Amino acid sequence: MGSTVLSLRIDSELLDRLKLHAARRQMSVQDYVVRTLIRDDFDERFKAAVDETEKFYGTGPDPAPSGQDQVRPSAGIA
Repeated sequence: MGSTVLSLRIDSELLDRLKLHAARRQMSVQDYVVRTLIRDDFDERFKAAVDETEKFYGTGPDPAPSGQDQVRPSAGIA
């Protein structure tokens, strides 16, 4: 997998905050930003997968009426 250059113009306050967060993790600012972007991308893809699963199985944000168990797909996990 190749890499490409991405150039960003950000204000000094944001850069200072990024430097602080990166330093806490003993990372470069570049590594910290890339790691954050990868994590956010994963979070979005995971949420989309959960939404599709809920749509497929017909579950949603509505909780089960009290006294009833809410059944969720277990993927064969007992």
